[in-house]
Amino acid sequence: MLRVHFTGQDLARTTVADGADPLWETVLSLHALRESRTEPALAAWRQHAVRHGPGPLRMLMPLVPRHGYFPDFLTPFAALDGVEPGLEAVMSTSRTRLRAELTLLSGHRALPGWARRIAAGEPAALRHLARSLRTYHHLAIAPSWPRIAQQVGADRALRVHALAQSGAQAMLRTFGPVMRWRPPVLEVDYPVERELRLEGRGLVFVPSYFCRDEPVALVDEELPPVLVYPAGASEHAEGPRFRLYGSEALGNVPALIGVRARARTAAGVRSGG
Repeated sequence: MLRVHFTGQDLARTTVADGADPLWETVLSLHALRESRTEPALAAWRQHAVRHGPGPLRMLMPLVPRHGYFPDFLTPFAALDGVEPGLEAVMSTSRTRLRAELTLLSGHRALPGWARRIAAGEPAALRHLARSLRTYHHLAIAPSWPRIAQQVGADRALRVHALAQSGAQAMLRTFGPVMRWRPPVLEVDYPVERELRLEGRGLVFVPSYFCRDEPVALVDEELPPVLVYPAGASEHAEGPRFRLYGSEALGNVPALIGVRARARTAAGVRSGG
């Protein structure tokens, strides 16, 4: 369980993002890509993503395991303003942070040799990473963006209405059952025990289509606090819609990406990411 500790100042500064975050959706979709859920629309999306994104997937999959920790620098706060501001932030990540986050990731899974160049902050390696994120987003996420935005927008409207009409505490009560407001603590379903003290910074709730089960928080508590949560969980059956390409596309995932996802649990990791 994640326990988020609020002060009065935190409640005053708590907000809901204006819409879906393109890099959070991009990264979290890499989990959905490897799920075995049978929702027809999601299955069609997987086939589309695998057919059109094998190049970017070879770089992105090793950095985003199926379960457990993935680097915070992949989902910068600046991406709330759009894909390109987010990618600029990714490429501007400090070498100290790149090295620390990839070292943490390497403690749980073997990384390809090229990851060392990212950890060293080599400009060419960071440009390649940004290009992979941009290409995968363009090919696999952008075509479904209207539907993602619709679902996220409907969820956001509920939260914003509660916030405007009755205040932050009323909004915090709308997130059940995965989150429970027990003043002054928000209890969040999470795979590990963790405490997050906002200390006056407030919290940005980010509704997400591809956050499928449990909310996700950044690991580095020095970063602006965000909590990504499933938008309209009961509506996920709709999902992004694509024309079907045939079952052979999905069957080629291992060959296309050259990566096997490995599940793990460890203290201090994110849920689902």
